[in-house]
Amino acid sequence: MTRPARPRPPQSFAGLLFQLLPFADAASADLPLPRLLRLSLFQFSVGMATVLLNGTLNRVMVVELGTPTWLVALLIAVPLLAAPFRALMGHKSDTHRSVLGWRRVPYIWFGSLMQFGGLAIMPFALLLLDVPAKFMLGLVAATAAFLMTGTGFHLTQTAGLALVSDLAPEDKRPRAVALHYVMLLVGMMFSAFVIGGILADFSATKLVQVIQGCAVLTIILNVTAIWKQEARNPAVTQGPQPGAPSFSQLWRDFVKDGRNARMLTAIGIGAAGFAMQDALLEPYGGEILGLSVGATTGLTGAWALGSLAGFTLSGRALARGWDPLRLAGAGLVVGINAFLLVLFAGPFAAPLMLYAGSLGIGVGLGLFSVGTLMEAMSLARAESAGLALGAWGAVQASCAGLGIAVGGLLRDGVALLVQSGHANASMATRATGYGAVYTLEIVLLFIGLAAIGPLVGYQRRSGTDPDASLARPFGLAEFPT
Repeated sequence: MTRPARPRPPQSFAGLLFQLLPFADAASADLPLPRLLRLSLFQFSVGMATVLLNGTLNRVMVVELGTPTWLVALLIAVPLLAAPFRALMGHKSDTHRSVLGWRRVPYIWFGSLMQFGGLAIMPFALLLLDVPAKFMLGLVAATAAFLMTGTGFHLTQTAGLALVSDLAPEDKRPRAVALHYVMLLVGMMFSAFVIGGILADFSATKLVQVIQGCAVLTIILNVTAIWKQEARNPAVTQGPQPGAPSFSQLWRDFVKDGRNARMLTAIGIGAAGFAMQDALLEPYGGEILGLSVGATTGLTGAWALGSLAGFTLSGRALARGWDPLRLAGAGLVVGINAFLLVLFAGPFAAPLMLYAGSLGIGVGLGLFSVGTLMEAMSLARAESAGLALGAWGAVQASCAGLGIAVGGLLRDGVALLVQSGHANASMATRATGYGAVYTLEIVLLFIGLAAIGPLVGYQRRSGTDPDASLARPFGLAEFPT
């Protein structure tokens, strides 16, 4: 006689999170899930600032304010000037001297203040760009605002993820850091749709309200995130210990290996290929397809959703034994097809193709980023793992900034040729400048594939076990700060 099945107890809210939220099992007795999610609020503020700078504002400046695309691209690239110093920021927070006993909190706090200050003055600076008599003043103020905001969120993110690594138990640390990266993408998606909805009917007043509202929300979120998270411990904030290697010594040891240099080159080419469209995707949707501010901001949300999907797929693939370099190559292939969709969305007047392309770009970038990061970390010794992370983040962010600037310059240069009366100009349309950039991105991704190929062959010839670095559960312990 069979016994009747026992009714299942109702699931708690935490239980639902474990099912729906990737890496929610990062919680532990010392760092429970509510505290871990509260700490991740600083990532939400970083995602919000990223959407503003790379998504909403470039479309508003190009279409509504009539700012030249090359100038917009340069402004968006300004925050990335701080990116090469992220490894140094992390090193300084590791060795911070403080009588109060805090290593990470001061860096998160000053980063938050810089992010707040940049966003507070940004809308007024942007509006001055539309006034010819005040253009130079607006340009200087906008450059300062973008630089302050970028430096602030780089500093906040670097120290914040270091704090996560400090608080999480060693066996949970990889998944705790991975969970915070997921929250960054969630913040980007949420902010993209909310900001897009508010700015559906654009006005200068709404622009000021949205950006300054984000500035205030940044302070609220970051203070809530770090409140009573880091315990005071003066014993670990006495400064660098005698005999400890300096940052320059660690860096020289890392780049001395030629394969590391080649790997960083491949990372830079791929990063530039993916990022060149960052300042153009929303203006492309607004100028060529006639989409509203709210609709084009949704493109950033689609990109973030694709990145989250790429992140999840990467975790599953690596857990099944995929080679990280092959995963990165798969990301490049996905990116090539996604840019083809974006390229043909204009001629076919198909907004759905543009959204699908934006989603595909996010998926490809997620696969490429995770694959190259895991490979970079496998090249480093345990004591230089943080440096490998810093090198990965610095090269990727710096090349992405260069790609953004080149994309804007190329788009405006081709547009100028179209309007010059040249014999070939009659064959061109308004989309030609954008098409030239997307075509170049496809070429760069093909070059990235060619650069990664020999690295896979090197791994085979060297006789190393490709699965050795993947034997542990995937959690991206060193995902980019």
